Amino acid sequence: MSILKKPLVTEKVSELNESGKYGFIVDEDANKVEIKKAVEDMYGVTVENVNTMRYQGKMKSRYTKSRIISGRKNSFKKAIVTVADGEVIDFYSGI
Repeated sequence: MSILKKPLVTEKVSELNESGKYGFIVDEDANKVEIKKAVEDMYGVTVENVNTMRYQGKMKSRYTKSRIISGRKNSFKKAIVTVADGEVIDFYSGI
């Protein structure tokens, strides 16, 4: 079970990157201490603060020829991690 699922690469989070904050999609059962340890181990930085938020999956409907298909998007948990001053996480180094 991996705690960090994927980094968030959106305009809003990219703007936060300049102030030392980085976003991740994380496992829904992970707590702040586990998230902090996972980020420090994977990226080799010092984490100062972790803020988490849960998102409920939204209902979606699609109209087809025969019927209306409705379903739900996945729920997820997001973490905003603040690293120490002067430290940077580079998501694009492995490309």
